[in-house]
Amino acid sequence: MCRYELGDRLGVGGFGVVHEASRVEDGLKVAVKEVMKTHDMEDLTIPDHPNPLPVEIALTLLANKGPSEPGIIKLLDWQDHRDNYVMVLECPSPCENLVSFLEGHGGRLDEGLVRHIMRQATQAARTCCCRGVFHGDIKLENFIVSKDTLQVKLIDFGCGDLMRKSAYTTLYGTMEYYPPEYRVKGKYHAKSAMSWSLGVILFTMLCGRFPTGDDLHKTELNLWSEPGLSKGELFIT
Repeated sequence: MCRYELGDRLGVGGFGVVHEASRVEDGLKVAVKEVMKTHDMEDLTIPDHPNPLPVEIALTLLANKGPSEPGIIKLLDWQDHRDNYVMVLECPSPCENLVSFLEGHGGRLDEGLVRHIMRQATQAARTCCCRGVFHGDIKLENFIVSKDTLQVKLIDFGCGDLMRKSAYTTLYGTMEYYPPEYRVKGKYHAKSAMSWSLGVILFTMLCGRFPTGDDLHKTELNLWSEPGLSKGELFIT
């Protein structure tokens, strides 16, 4: 880590901390994330890496394997130690996560801006699926947006897994974004779960709140409406 000069702390979670930093050789602004390992933390084995890697490192590497995808955070460097691991990530500046961005716009966004954000978020999720990565925690907090360009990037792959066709029975993500089949049956599939989470993000940005059971019931009956929204569909393709 002598190649990086640490700056202010950007965030802190249950097991890790993120600092802004600069690369000594050229002054490039980066984010340095250090995560303490726990006894039950899992590893993954991925192509081109003979030794198992922490899930977050492995999935971030996989998500970036192939043509550059602007909607996925880039992993620039990493180190894996017995008690912790460190990731050096690109750090668009200035940027903030979608929760802060939403709050800065009064709690809800206009449809044009939502369409712009969702187009990028959906492309990032699609790229993850194509590269065999199940993110596992698609939510507002895990998308950052550039204040200058409005470019959106997906971050934090620590709750994910390798993509598979069979059902998952464990979910490490965030309750408000859980797919309904997990609540009812205790299992779910990766692609449908990611699609559901993207839908929750879309709803929350438009309405300024999470969808309720009543919202879902009215949607099924084609009776749902919200003041201030157009009657047409929000196309994002």
